[in-house]
Amino acid sequence: MSGRDEWHALVAYTPARVALGRVGNGLPTARVLEFQLAHARARDAVHAAFDARCVADELAIPGTLLLDTLAQNRESYLLSPDAGRRLDAPSRTKLQNGRFDAALVIADGLSATAIHRHGARLARLILAGHSELNWTPVTIVTGGRVAIGDEIAQALGAELCVVLIGERPGLSAADSIGIYVTFRPRSGVTTDAERNCISNVRPGGLALEDAAHRLSWLLAEARRLRLTGVELKEDAPVLHAVTDTAKLSG
Repeated sequence: MSGRDEWHALVAYTPARVALGRVGNGLPTARVLEFQLAHARARDAVHAAFDARCVADELAIPGTLLLDTLAQNRESYLLSPDAGRRLDAPSRTKLQNGRFDAALVIADGLSATAIHRHGARLARLILAGHSELNWTPVTIVTGGRVAIGDEIAQALGAELCVVLIGERPGLSAADSIGIYVTFRPRSGVTTDAERNCISNVRPGGLALEDAAHRLSWLLAEARRLRLTGVELKEDAPVLHAVTDTAKLSG
């Protein structure tokens, strides 16, 4: 018979793998099967083919550009990280330099599943909340890593770059999106320390609406201070999703 431990109450507040119970010296069969399923979902998310056209159709914004990196297949993407940080030649020709406040880049990253499920909706929330900004055409990148936004924003002439990218899947979630914000990105020069990140964006983590709110604060501060990264400390007012508030008070 599986037993409960004193951590069992935490299950109501987190999807993390806690209070799994035990049978003798092992885990209950159901918990082992759940682990195997979660592992399979994580692997599927990493290896899933990205349907950029489907995301663009759901986004339904005229002028959206579909781009590709030097990672011509999933194996190349996983084994050669630098290939996902540079556009291929045909994609570079699609980018026309101008003067823009911000660029919005959507990339599959390590979870095409995340972008398929939430990418278009999150992008619409961001754009609707910042209609005062002069945005570049939205770009959707197959085989992209975070730094691909540097090349795109620089080529388009955007001062700020916002990258929505599928995060590395975990055993409790395979559909998280990361949002990366960079002020005046420079391809091959900008470092990770010059970016701000909002992570675990998904319905079961940081709600999409709350993530868009936090991003609004970051964008405003980045434009005011003319920087992003470790020098931009996030002090955005905390918004609790209605579902989280109800859970805590229940």
